[in-house]
Amino acid sequence: MAEERMAVVAEMEDTQQGKFLTFPIGKKDYAIAIRYVTEIIGIQNITDLPDMPVYIKGVINLRGKVIPVIDVRLRFGKEERAYDERTCIVVVNISGMSVGLIVDSVREVLDIQEGMIDPPPSIRKGNESRYIQGLGKVNEEVKIVLDVNKLLFEDELDLISETVSSADISI
Repeated sequence: MAEERMAVVAEMEDTQQGKFLTFPIGKKDYAIAIRYVTEIIGIQNITDLPDMPVYIKGVINLRGKVIPVIDVRLRFGKEERAYDERTCIVVVNISGMSVGLIVDSVREVLDIQEGMIDPPPSIRKGNESRYIQGLGKVNEEVKIVLDVNKLLFEDELDLISETVSSADISI
């Protein structure tokens, strides 16, 4: 039975290989590996958390589970933008923790095979550069492939985890 379960998990990972969810932030297109995406939901009521960086918008209640949300636009040092009907929260798994990523909208799931992803440029400037895994070439376009595990530093994950678990948050 355990072997069958492992085979199903391996098959699922195989079918997700090379698949990326794409979304715009401003005029740039970004992509994250679909294997990290749990679900995509519309913008929801966000409960503020005290003493958090500006890009950590707070937490949401998703079917009884408290999930921290970060605004990707603010994380990259871009100007804040009002949320609208296209704004989405992409729930991802970062180091075993569910985290919501607020993005302007989602575009599509694309196949970007490993050979189509170039390493990031060696000259890195700007706040978003440390999160870049590579540059994916799709037809005539380039998608900035993000490393989901680098969107939050370990101490930031710990801070969020401690705040959520120790605070009496009613959402």
